[in-house]
Amino acid sequence: MANAKIIEGKQQEVEVIAAKLRESNCTVVADYRGLNVAQVTLLRKQLREAGVEFQVLKNSLVSRAAASAELNELDSVLTGPTAVAFGKDVVAPAKILSDFAKKNDALKVKGGIVEGRFVDAAQVKALADLPSREGLLSMLLSVLQAPVRNFALAVKAVSEKNEASA
Repeated sequence: MANAKIIEGKQQEVEVIAAKLRESNCTVVADYRGLNVAQVTLLRKQLREAGVEFQVLKNSLVSRAAASAELNELDSVLTGPTAVAFGKDVVAPAKILSDFAKKNDALKVKGGIVEGRFVDAAQVKALADLPSREGLLSMLLSVLQAPVRNFALAVKAVSEKNEASA
């Protein structure tokens, strides 16, 4: 029979993982098999700098935590060695892991949870290909400024034409 302390410890671990799944805006599950220590250290450093928590977790614990957080779809990607990235930013975990996977074939993104919805590996890649929040805001700003700028240029051209004819 299993030791009560061990069971209690695992239950607490499941509760911690479930809380992280609920609080995280973007959770990405990846297969890290084949990465060497230097590569994993570099990946962890990049994720840490972006405020993303990266852990290697047992599939059974993540599965129970996902069930507790009502994210049962996550079970479909919990096979083999699993590393999980928890991030408050919606794009950062997906972007960093996808970019790292492009340079290192050993890392495979399996899928994840984005704002409470399950996404597969292709959707994680699509999310990673989006510009950053700042980039999207600057695009929006330039779109909003374009009509005003064009109007100002038209008024300037008309005034210059009137000055030249006078």
